[in-house]
This record gives sequence, structure tokens and C-alpha cells, in this order.
Amino acid sequence: MKLKNFFATRWGIVGVGLFIGVFASLLQKLGNPGNMGICVACFERDIAGALGLHRAGVVQYIRPEIIGFVIGALIAAYLFKEFRPRLGSAPIVRFVLGVFAMIGALVFLGCPWRAALRLAGGDGNAILGLLGLIFGIWIGTLFLKRGYNLGRTQSTHTAAGWVLPLIMLGFLALLIAFPQIEGQDKSGVLFYSLKGPGSMHAALAVSLVIGLVIGFLAQRSRFCTMGAIRDFVLFHQTHLLFGFVALIVAAFVTNVIVGQFHPGFEGQAVAHTMHFWNFAGMTLAGLAFALAGGCPGRQLFLSGEGDGDAAVFVLGMIVGAGFAHNFGLASSPKGVGPYGIEAVVIGLVVCLLIGFTMRKRSRT
Repeated sequence: MKLKNFFATRWGIVGVGLFIGVFASLLQKLGNPGNMGICVACFERDIAGALGLHRAGVVQYIRPEIIGFVIGALIAAYLFKEFRPRLGSAPIVRFVLGVFAMIGALVFLGCPWRAALRLAGGDGNAILGLLGLIFGIWIGTLFLKRGYNLGRTQSTHTAAGWVLPLIMLGFLALLIAFPQIEGQDKSGVLFYSLKGPGSMHAALAVSLVIGLVIGFLAQRSRFCTMGAIRDFVLFHQTHLLFGFVALIVAAFVTNVIVGQFHPGFEGQAVAHTMHFWNFAGMTLAGLAFALAGGCPGRQLFLSGEGDGDAAVFVLGMIVGAGFAHNFGLASSPKGVGPYGIEAVVIGLVVCLLIGFTMRKRSRT
């Protein structure tokens, strides 16, 4: 019981943030891409590529960390009797929000986790991304104050809550059954990057174990980067925010110790310097996260608890990654993709329409 209650304390959430910050930075040292020890959006994008949902050859790999997040949360939920299968809260809307959240994140080149890790690694471009994230979430809080609600979830069959965890275990089975063949970009049904960020990864076992531990701890502590900003704006609560800040501080210290801190704007790993679109991309992502009720990491952890609506959001992000690379929406170190600007504008319009039209009006 003491362990269960510990994660609800300030020191509990700080401890989880410290763990994520340290081990995300160490994953980079162990082989993951620069300033991308963990990036939920980027890693889901890599999974989409490995499955052939897009053919951007530099970002194709089944990332074990994502699998670990879901299964680790599943284990924690079962151990502490918090596995509650539920669904039914506007799933198609959540899918669309997942698609546009991914598009916004890939215009910036990172999710909130990576924005924090980029900042901790010295990437000044992350400042614009974090400001955009805060702005997008702030817009989302205005809708929340005015009655925005996607409706109530309903309890459902246990098997429904197992769907995304089983999908993740299927991904792991594919990764084990079809390992990369030296010098080849396809092994069985999976695609593999031979160069670029997708070709950079820590050992499978190391990535999976760290992902499992983070999934377990985050489920217990309710760690959520979007929730940290939302709760501070709405209620001036700092509980989750302390965890987010702890992640940045721990990653910064770790990067300094292992020689991964390189301050500046130019020449940063998997980043571009189109500042307005760094801001706008994360504004779109932040708004989508706020409307969906959680950052991309939190959506994975909720999926491990049996939340089918969160699972739909996750699948929306994976499909959105396919759209982003197939249609020229995603950015690269050279800048925003050919149609990325239009996609951000469309995404903002769609998310604003969702926010305005899905409000419960009080009866007078």
C-alpha cells in the first residue's frame, strides 16, 4: 500500500520524471538518435515505416520502447487492480485527433517528450516547440472551460482492453521473427532503415526493459506532459508539472555528464530552424493532445490500462505518420515538408471545429 501511495506524492512524480530523463538520455548514448532517446511520436512514426505504411527509408524500425510502454502499464494495472476495459467516447474523433497530433509533431520533429529532451540537449529550436505546445494546450483549456466533452466511456469486455497490448506483442513477435539482415532494407514483412534515425537504436533487450519500467512507473504516477501544463493553467496545480520539470533537469545533467549537451540552433540532430512552424506544429499537436485528454505517452499508458479510446488515438497517430510521409507533410533537417504548412493550417481548423462543436451546453 505504501508503494501504491508513494507514486501519488510529489516525490513520486519527481522520481518518475528523473528516471525518464536519465534513461532517455542514456538510450541516446546506447544508440538511439540524437536528442531522441525517447520520442513517442517519432517512434510510432518509425513503427509505421517498419510496417510499410510509409516508405521513407530513413525512419523504419519497430521501436521496442513503445511496446514496453503499453505492456509495462498493463502489468502495473493488473498488479494494482486498475485494469478497467472501457471505450465509447467519440472514437472516430479521437482517431482524427491522433492523426493531426502526429502531423503537428512531425512538422516540429518531436512530441512533448522529445521537445523536453531536445531542450535538455541544448537544441534552442525546442524552445519554440515548447512555447507552441503550451499555447496549443492553453487553447484546449478554453474549450474545456466552456463545456468541451467527448462523452462518457462505458465498461466493456476484458478482451477489448487487451486489443492494443496484443497488437504491441504482435509487433514484438514480428521484430523477433524477422530481425534485420545485414545490408538489406527488408526482412520478411518488415522494413528496416539502412541510414538515418531509423537505423540508430539501442539493443532490443535494453530498449524493451527500459520501456517496460517507464510504462510501469508512468501508469502508477499518471505521468503526462500535456496534463502537467493543462493542470497548471486550469487549476494552478503543480503535481504533474514537477515530474515534467524533473525530466528536463535529469536529462540535462545526464547529457552534460556523458558529453551530449551541444547548445545552439544550427546543426542540431533531426531538427530544423523554421521557427514559426516549429511553434505552429506543436500548437496543433498540443491542441490535439488537450482535446484528446492526454499526451502521446499518456495515451499509450491508458491503452495498457484497457482504455480503448486511448488505443484509437494511438492508432490514429500511427496512421497519421503514414499520411505525413506519404503526402510530404513531415519536416526534415532541411525544413518543413512540401505540404506541411497547409496540413498544419487544416489541422488547426479541424481541431478548432471539434472544440467548438463538441460542447455540452448547460440547460437553463
